[in-house]
Amino acid sequence: MERGFGYIFGPSAQGFLFQCSKDVQLGSAAFRWAPLVTRLLAGLQAPKKKVAPTPAVARKAAAPAKVVNPLYEKRNKTFGLGGAPPPKTDLHRFVKWPKYVRLQRQKRVLSMRLKVPPLINQFVTKSLDKNQAQTVFKLLMKYRPEDKKEKRDRLKTEAEARVAGKEADKKKPIVVKYGINHITNLVESGKAQMVIIAHDVDPLELVVWLPALCKKMGVPYAIVKGKARLGAVVHKKTATALALTSVKNEDQRELSKIVDTFKAQYNDGPRINWGGHILGPKSQVKTKQRERAVAKELAQRVGI
Repeated sequence: MERGFGYIFGPSAQGFLFQCSKDVQLGSAAFRWAPLVTRLLAGLQAPKKKVAPTPAVARKAAAPAKVVNPLYEKRNKTFGLGGAPPPKTDLHRFVKWPKYVRLQRQKRVLSMRLKVPPLINQFVTKSLDKNQAQTVFKLLMKYRPEDKKEKRDRLKTEAEARVAGKEADKKKPIVVKYGINHITNLVESGKAQMVIIAHDVDPLELVVWLPALCKKMGVPYAIVKGKARLGAVVHKKTATALALTSVKNEDQRELSKIVDTFKAQYNDGPRINWGGHILGPKSQVKTKQRERAVAKELAQRVGI
């Protein structure tokens, strides 16, 4: 019986059935295994279910075998000296930028870190938005001063008229005024109806006093982005400020709308605050960690 019991967990069913048949021949006590043997025989002899084949639509086409040339041996790349060229990576941080680019970025960072006085902060934070600036420049482009070619043609026409004995038309045109000294005189005399100041004049001391003068004289003013954009209006590379003294009758309504906007936003607007004092990302993280540590310590003291 011990041999028969051991073969129940044997490696093969044939060995188990053979030993059970021997135990049945040994004595009547072994007949206790008869029902178990019958069930095992019935389970072994049961027919297996056939699995339905996979439909042809669902079968995936076997990937074509890759042709390997036996003459070439596969070798891993080595990126050391004299090896394969290294893979392309982003080297943006390692670029040696021109000096003017570095100065621009350092100036911008300093203006964010240091405390900026209100007079300077208005040039950084209070410029016109895109839509407002587009409306202003659309009006300014209607009153561009003449360029060199137009001036040459005008003088030529006047000369031809004098030769013919006719009186030339010398009516003064309505154009945009530019030049910081000229604009200062127009503001002080009250002739300027609107003043546009660039936000990126360098040095800023050239125009930093102009908003205060416009406020004192009651002249509407605004700060726009781009001295080069102002310069393009008057055929120059850059311009610190522009001014309008008058416009045509058909543009009076548009000018009045712009003037009201300038007065509400700049002349009669809220008081300008100090700017800057914005820490860098690393300093902000350290400050938050320090605040959390202090709050945790206070909570522990309260709990005690």
